[in-house]
Formats: sequence, structure tokens, C-alpha cells
Amino acid sequence: MGEPAPARLADPDVEARLARLDELLEGLECTPGPVTRPATEAVGLLTEVYGEALARVLDLADAALAARLADDELLGHLLVLHDLHPEPAERRAARAVERLRPAVRERGGDVEWAGVEGGVARVRLTAGGGCGAGSGSGGADVTDAVRAAVLAAAPELTDVEPVPDPAGGRSAPAFVPLATLTRRSAP
Repeated sequence: MGEPAPARLADPDVEARLARLDELLEGLECTPGPVTRPATEAVGLLTEVYGEALARVLDLADAALAARLADDELLGHLLVLHDLHPEPAERRAARAVERLRPAVRERGGDVEWAGVEGGVARVRLTAGGGCGAGSGSGGADVTDAVRAAVLAAAPELTDVEPVPDPAGGRSAPAFVPLATLTRRSAP
């Protein structure tokens, strides 16, 4: 009989640990004393070694396995952190926008990937129901969510900017033939 498999962390547990790690590192950086420098150096060295281990895993993986590893949320973030992600930043950012699209559509709007210009992601936000996607608290929430998702997927990008929608965020006007407007109906 073999040893039982080690318990795996659920995504919320991983997120909680990452948040706690951020708190500890911020506190450590702000704490004066003789232990601060060696402790932050130890964390940096450990991160480098784990990055090298990930690079070696990718060296051994075929393209299909590398893609599966990159699709895992935690592994994908680690691959980005160590500049090892097999997909270019623009493709990761576009995919993040596509993943948000159903939620934005549920709110009556839409979001489309418009590309990268000078390291800045460009997205087209449109709104339905008469409210602008880029204005008002609901629009600001959508813009903030898109910005956060894109920069999490591709932190190499410097910013996310909405680009104007050629239709002005509204549906195109209905076509009404001129003859219909000039004809008078019989009394």
C-alpha cells in the first residue's frame, strides 16, 4: 500500500495564501531591522529557483502539455510571473476580454478586443439600455473589471484603454425609406 496523496489546495485556499503572502511581504519591506534584508533576499532566491524549476518543466513538456499548464489559472499566473508563458501577451489579454464578454453582455453591453498599441491594450466597450459603458458607476465597474482582467493575464502591458465605439454605444438606427416619410396616408 502506498502513501495517501497529499491534500491539494482549492483555488480559494490558494488565493487566501497568496493574499496573506502579499501582506507578509509588504509588512516585511516596511519593517526596519537586520532581518529584513536577508528575509526578502531569501524570498527572491526561492522565487528564482521555483521559476527555474517551472522552466525545466516546460522544457520537458510538449506543446499540448505546455498549453494545458498555461490554461491552469495558478500555473498560468506563475508562468507569467517568471516570463515563461508560451502565449504572447496580446493573445492572453484578448482571451481575458473574451472570457469577460458574456458577463458584460448580461449587463446589456459588450466588450471587444481592439489590439495593442505601444504596450497599451485597447478594448471597445459598448453599452445597451441607454447607458454608456464607460460612464456612470456601472460603466466604470465594467471598465475596471476589464482593466483588472487584462493586466492580470498580461502584466507586461502598461495599461488598458477603451477606444470609441463607431456606433456610439448604441444600436444602429433603423432604416426608414424616404418614400415612407413623404407619403401621406389617406384620411
